Amino acid sequence: MAKVDPYKLHLVPFGPLSNCTLEYCPLEWSIFRYQPSIPGNALFVAIFALLLAAHAFQGIRYKTWGYMGCMVAGCILEIIGYIGRILLHDNPFDFNAFLIQIICITVAPVFYCAAVYVLLTQVILLLDKSISRFDPRFFYWVFIPADVTALVLQATGGALSSMGKTKNDVDVGVNISKAGLIFQVVVLTLFLILFVDYLLAYRRKHGLNLPKRMHVFLGFMFLAVFFILIRCVYRIVELKDGYFGPLFREQVEFMVLEAAIICIAVLCLNIGHPGRALPHLKKEPADDIALQ
Repeated sequence: MAKVDPYKLHLVPFGPLSNCTLEYCPLEWSIFRYQPSIPGNALFVAIFALLLAAHAFQGIRYKTWGYMGCMVAGCILEIIGYIGRILLHDNPFDFNAFLIQIICITVAPVFYCAAVYVLLTQVILLLDKSISRFDPRFFYWVFIPADVTALVLQATGGALSSMGKTKNDVDVGVNISKAGLIFQVVVLTLFLILFVDYLLAYRRKHGLNLPKRMHVFLGFMFLAVFFILIRCVYRIVELKDGYFGPLFREQVEFMVLEAAIICIAVLCLNIGHPGRALPHLKKEPADDIALQ
């Protein structure tokens, strides 16, 4: 087959009509301006696969089906997203691979947040709902819809930005994604405030009268939310100038502040799995349990 003359092609580096390859287009024309690391992204595929297996095992063991479903869904999206980044190594102009990674990696943490929001409701019901400023169902009926809203905004923004045919079209999608991330930061911050407020109220009334496993559970749940919050702030800053900004084209920052920090958050939710703490409290009233 005769080789195509690149000078006879109308080269499009980004978008649904992208036809560039490294054979015809310089790397600087690609959206990232770098080739995603195969070893680095393969490492995170492996880590998320292990975390997925751990959450599936814990979910089956403790019968925490809803929590397991959220965590497994998030890990699957992470794995698909980082496979998309691996595909971008050989062809940084591969639009489908870019679409896969930008949507999957962006929205995956929303599922982890959903798992955590439901847990706070369960904790309040098990410990002492009388000291909560709100009906425990408030956390379920407010935070879960808010989480779904953040998911829809981020997924829609990712899809629109990837399918944009002009820079303005891309920027519209990016701005929608940023709105979803900002909304998620607001919701996470409010959640942390209410979470800490409840724990302080519990401490004032009951002291530190909780089993050790409950301390571990609450501590790691707090850390997980805190790490996800840091990640969301990073993504907002990263997208400040859209896909064409300098931070969006930095691989090391992405691997640390997105990939690594979310791995740590998911690991925290493994270590502080609710199955170890919540059934224990069902068997023994919290007011009568000494610190173990």
